[in-house]
Amino acid sequence: MKIIKTKYMTYIIKATFYVGILTLFLFGGCKKNKDYELYYQFKQHYWARFNKLQFEIPLRPSPKGWDIYFFAHHTKDYPFDNLDFNMIMNTPTEERINEYHFEIKKKNGGFMGECTQDSCIATIPLKKEIYLPEKGILKIEIENLVPRLEVHGLLGVGIRMHPRG
Repeated sequence: MKIIKTKYMTYIIKATFYVGILTLFLFGGCKKNKDYELYYQFKQHYWARFNKLQFEIPLRPSPKGWDIYFFAHHTKDYPFDNLDFNMIMNTPTEERINEYHFEIKKKNGGFMGECTQDSCIATIPLKKEIYLPEKGILKIEIENLVPRLEVHGLLGVGIRMHPRG
């Protein structure tokens, strides 16, 4: 059997090839900024008072800025109404220090955030609309300020960066 190439078949093959290349270029070149998340799991389900957590996040420029959140994953046996912590954030150009009073429970005793059958995840903004124009590393240190040696009922905590827009 002999295959005969015609001008029309050659045109179809070339057109398909170029459309495929253009599609790869369009979808491959449009890299969107996505959420970036780091999570510390507490295997013993507690966070020790003087255990400072270090988060290092590679920076990507975002023209509309970033929202940075802290979240706590806890059991329904979490004993406190809140989780107090200190945050030190180092960008390539500055250092920011803040203390937070993170509400875990509502006034009626129910939990804030999203809950499943046995645990909940509560979230608090650390910084909204922060612009990080330079590449480098964003360093965040979180220190537990609850006046107990161990805060039981915590499965883990984390940092989430979300691009604005």
